[in-house]
Order: sequence, then C-alpha cells, then structure tokens
Amino acid sequence: MKKSILVLICIVNSLLGYSQSDSKPVVGVAEFTKEVDSKYAGAVAEKVVQVVTNTKRFVVVDRTSYDKVKQELEFQKTEAFLDSKNTAKQDVALAAQYMILGHIVKMSIFAMKNPDGSINGYKASSAFTLKVNEVETGKTTEAESFQTDVSPLMLSPESAVNEALKSIEPKMTAYFTKTFPLSTKISKVLTTKKDAALTVLIAGGKSFGFKEGDKLLVLKNEMIDGKPYPSEIGEIKIIKIAGEDFSECSVSEGGKEILSRFNAAEKLTCNLILK
Repeated sequence: MKKSILVLICIVNSLLGYSQSDSKPVVGVAEFTKEVDSKYAGAVAEKVVQVVTNTKRFVVVDRTSYDKVKQELEFQKTEAFLDSKNTAKQDVALAAQYMILGHIVKMSIFAMKNPDGSINGYKASSAFTLKVNEVETGKTTEAESFQTDVSPLMLSPESAVNEALKSIEPKMTAYFTKTFPLSTKISKVLTTKKDAALTVLIAGGKSFGFKEGDKLLVLKNEMIDGKPYPSEIGEIKIIKIAGEDFSECSVSEGGKEILSRFNAAEKLTCNLILK
C-alpha cells in the first residue's frame, strides 16, 4: 500500500507542476474498447501512452488505470489518513484537455509448433483505431487506423505482442505530431536593434523535444466573435537549447511587430514548423 501511495503522490505532483504558463496540452489516454477478448489487449493502450509520452508534447494522464487511482484517493479520505501530509487531493487528476480514445479491432497470437507438436514460439499482430476527443467542446477527430506487422518468433505471447506493437511506433508518432502541432510562447525579448527584436527566449527546451535549428512561426491571436483567430507575424529559429525549460532563438522575420506586440503584453504563439 505504501508503494501505491508513493506512485499516486508522484502522479499528483506531476500534475500540480503543470501551470498555465506551460503550453503543453494535458492529454488523457482512456481504457480502450475492443472487439476481441484478449488479456493482452491492454498492451496496446500501454504502447500508446509510451508513444505519446515520448513525443514530449504533452502532460500525459494514463486513464487506463484511473479506477485504481480513484479507489486509492477515496481510501486516503478515511480515518487512517486524517493526519497524513501525503494525502492526495481529490479530482487533481481530472484536468485532461483531450482524451485519446482507442478501439482494438484485432489481437492475433499464433503458437508456432515444431513437427512433433511442441510449441516453438509465438508470433502476434494487432489492428486498432485511434481518435482524439476535445473534452471541452466534444469535438472528435476522424478515426485513424493502425495495423502492426506480424512479430518475429518470440518465446512468449507477451513478448510477441510487444514486438508487433513496436512496428507501429513511427506511424503513431507521426499521427500525434500532425494532430498536435508543437506550440509555445515567447517568454522574453533578449536583444533588440532599431525597434526590432533580434533574439528572443521561448518557453520549452529539452523537455519539449526542441533542438537547435528548429524553426517556428510566430502568431498573434485576435479574438473574433469570442474565438481566437491566429495570423502569422514572423518567424524565429532556435540557436541554443537553454536547459529543460527554455530555448534562445534568432528572429528571422517580423522583428518589429514581434517586439511591439510583446511590449504591449499581447499573447504571441510560436508553432513549430514541421519539416
């Protein structure tokens, strides 16, 4: 139980560490629905959580195990925890802006046999669909289909399923990269010349997966009929990764407008240009 509590505290602390100044969206991965009754189906959702986390574009909430987390939160409200400083706050884990919904269409596991009938190993393949639901509006993207390759011969069904799912990682990474363009903001103007910004500091460094040479469009966000209307005002290029949380950028285009709007405390968004 102590181990479970520590895990929960880590989850809660990571979510409390997320602030409005952090432009990473909070994404939850819901328990997948399925057309097949397989004890290995959970591996698909686990792989999706892994891929989403590795993109470094999101604060990820794994909802596939949320029932267990919720049970622990309720247990911590009992008398045994009344004086504990480690009691997790109720509903802290409910802040997902987007939910990733999955449906498993196929989970095939083949036992490969020797001529004498003994099992020589296992192969596996899987097919599933993913779509993204925007929690506030209820809007959902079109479902994207994924089909793994057949795994190489493995010693166990679990390892065969995991190897099959590895084959689909590049396609899933490309899907999430396209669905969620990496976005951040200008935190500080570092240098200027003749009323134009020359270098700026943006929020996000190694923790965002940024690298030197990346280019970003700078957008202003005008509110029209109560909705944000972004329009391009410039372009910047990352010249130095300044740790986990910041990157230094040179201004390639739009230096004057970037400086004037930044000084006017307008919200400027920087979107990574996909290569």
